[in-house]
Amino acid sequence: MKKYGLIGYPLGHSFSKKYFTEKFLKERINAAYENYPIEAISEFPKLLRSQPALCGLNVTIPYKEEIIPYLDELDETAKEVGAVNTIQISRQGKKIHTKGFNTDVFGFEKMIAPELNPGHNSALILGTGGASKAVAYVLKKLGIDFTFVSRYSQTDIFSYADLSSEIVKNSHVIINTTPLGMFPHVDGLPNLDYSALTPEHLLVDLIYNPEETLFLKKGKAQGATSLNGLKMLRYQAEKAWEIFA
Repeated sequence: MKKYGLIGYPLGHSFSKKYFTEKFLKERINAAYENYPIEAISEFPKLLRSQPALCGLNVTIPYKEEIIPYLDELDETAKEVGAVNTIQISRQGKKIHTKGFNTDVFGFEKMIAPELNPGHNSALILGTGGASKAVAYVLKKLGIDFTFVSRYSQTDIFSYADLSSEIVKNSHVIINTTPLGMFPHVDGLPNLDYSALTPEHLLVDLIYNPEETLFLKKGKAQGATSLNGLKMLRYQAEKAWEIFA
């Protein structure tokens, strides 16, 4: 039986395991999907050797960037983005070949494109991890100006302390790529002036658990359109399966 799985740490509640297990049952695919919580990315080669039936992996926090030096090849999109969330594994005897892809790009674009209007021309990307790179790649492709926001100010990166009410008001797309507000820490949220949000704003949270984070609730209270990450996860998972299969 072929095996697929998810690497990250910690994994906790896994969308991928539930999604693919249900898919395999529904479509009568003879395969299994497991979570592989590895405490350090250096454990990745050992995992490959210890699981000879493993044909593909999804990658989540915090390894979307750290995984790259351990892979044999990257597809062009993953190379441009600088982050990987899907690994295709090929085996010939004892030889293992790994190729990295980024299906977050496909999933995010497919999710956000129908929600955009001409006024959505300036964005803030909250967070600078692997998922934020896929978001930036898509916004650039769609012609939307964006600025990263992190805990600390850097060249071309705002800190949360830099976010004046005016900046928030004029950034009509705000995307949370951080884990702030994710279950079980549902009281967490990015530190910005939510009173500056308007009905012209689109707030996107890549978190899907809970379904509506505090970030999205505060935006909705100001009349903003809100969108969680569930559709993106489904789209990227199906794209990953195309790569695996």
